[in-house]
Amino acid sequence: MATEDNKQILQYLRDHQDDMVEHLKQLIELESPTSSKPAVDKLGEVLAKELKELGGDISKIPQEEVGDLVRGRWNAGDGGVLILSHMDTVWDVGTVAGRPTQIDGDRLYGVGSMDMKGGIVIALWALRALRELDLFPDFPITYLFNSDEEIGSPHSGATIEEEAHQHNTVFVTEPPQDGKYKTARKGVSTYTVKAIGRAAHSGADHQHGINAIEELSHQIIKIQSFTDYDIGTTTNVGTVTGGTRPNVVPAEASVVVNVRVKTRKNAELIHEKMMSLTPVHPEAQVIVEGGVTVPPMERTEEIAGLFKQAQALAKDMGLDIDEGSTGGGSDGNRTAAIGLPTLDGMGIVGEGGHSIHEYGEISSMPERAAVMAAMLRALQ
Repeated sequence: MATEDNKQILQYLRDHQDDMVEHLKQLIELESPTSSKPAVDKLGEVLAKELKELGGDISKIPQEEVGDLVRGRWNAGDGGVLILSHMDTVWDVGTVAGRPTQIDGDRLYGVGSMDMKGGIVIALWALRALRELDLFPDFPITYLFNSDEEIGSPHSGATIEEEAHQHNTVFVTEPPQDGKYKTARKGVSTYTVKAIGRAAHSGADHQHGINAIEELSHQIIKIQSFTDYDIGTTTNVGTVTGGTRPNVVPAEASVVVNVRVKTRKNAELIHEKMMSLTPVHPEAQVIVEGGVTVPPMERTEEIAGLFKQAQALAKDMGLDIDEGSTGGGSDGNRTAAIGLPTLDGMGIVGEGGHSIHEYGEISSMPERAAVMAAMLRALQ
């Protein structure tokens, strides 16, 4: 019976594919850059209304600097599933006017179509299908909309972790990696490295200066050497600043370093190396600040099992899905790091996130929504 019910869900969603497309267009039109609280709050109002129509108990978590978080609950209580989506995008208000939504075959091109308005549509329609077909689970489900994921969830992170602790499983509607559900993500560490030298006139007193840029150049080469592709660790000196004018030996210079790692162990190893940097010039100083900003989402047995369950349900519906990993982080990193089995990449298939050619594949929406709905039923 479960297999037939899931096939019914898939057919329902395929029959409503055009409605899903229109829904996605509407959400794209509601532009929501992280930096515009009014814009994100406007989208949040629409999503809160949709959650209420689906029978959810709605609440908002006010934020001063970014959009308010929106939360819908069904069958309140501990346990169950937490669904995570983010409302914010990287695109400024007004972008859609210059780049209106377009459909080319199975591709829907649009601002934030893949990251992650398409994922929102998928989750909402998964819930809608369960409601309309009288198959809605009777265990706790919470759907939390984050408002600042694109800048690392500094305001939403604590709420996300608090919600995760109250649930057993987490679904994240980020787009998949090359169509693959994500069972692992790299963690992120950020460091600022400052070199302090001594200023002097570059012509009249050059010998008494200590060139901070020269010192920092040695440190940059050292930091870049920490990259190890075999274990998936990369260190990237992304920005460099320093000096005041050409005729002055620079007294200060600094870089910002972005580190990506697959495991906590590797994050700790890199941290030790970064904090052990020492100056080459005997009178220069090197100051290192920073650390882990997003923990890695490591592929555990529980996460692998969660994917295999989704894969089996998809197969019963005639769908093929696979798993993968990515170097980018998401809110799934947070929930996995505190021990919650987390399945990420449950959003729309597509390419070009954060780029002008961003698109989502239309036919993937009913399929991915059906898999999510089937998972919600299987986990009760």
